Amino acid sequence: MLAEARWPEDGDGAAPGVPGFVHSGFAPLVVAVAERCLTRRYGSGPLPGGNRTAVLLASASGDAAGAAHVRATVGAGGRVGPLFFFQSVPNSVAGHVAARWGLDGPVVCLSPTGDPRTEGEAEADLLRHDGDAAQALLILIELAPDGTPGEATAVLLGERTRQ
Repeated sequence: MLAEARWPEDGDGAAPGVPGFVHSGFAPLVVAVAERCLTRRYGSGPLPGGNRTAVLLASASGDAAGAAHVRATVGAGGRVGPLFFFQSVPNSVAGHVAARWGLDGPVVCLSPTGDPRTEGEAEADLLRHDGDAAQALLILIELAPDGTPGEATAVLLGERTRQ
């Protein structure tokens, strides 16, 4: 493990909003914990090209708040805003993190049925073993059952090298 972060940590409130993502705390929580983890390891980004850093997002429920909003809007005969088509797939926020930090490895989203961290670490090991990535940013996130922001953990996995 090269770095780890959580949201919330002492003193944290709601995660800051993210342009292009609306109504749900899912994307802001992903971005906040990922940036905190990457900043602890690298300071500021983006990383130089060729870093081969994968982004793995693991969530059993995904953006349940966003999905509930779309379901309620459609059920009431309303029109769903175009941003929801973009943000409806968790890959969109994982790709946002990758683009913002210049992470040029694979982007993978998992819906674990067992322990999320164990399954995420196994996928990261597979990507590294196969040569698809040199390191992996594993983001574990679940919203609270009532759809309010929950908690997230980000772990940067890879071999320590001398810097």
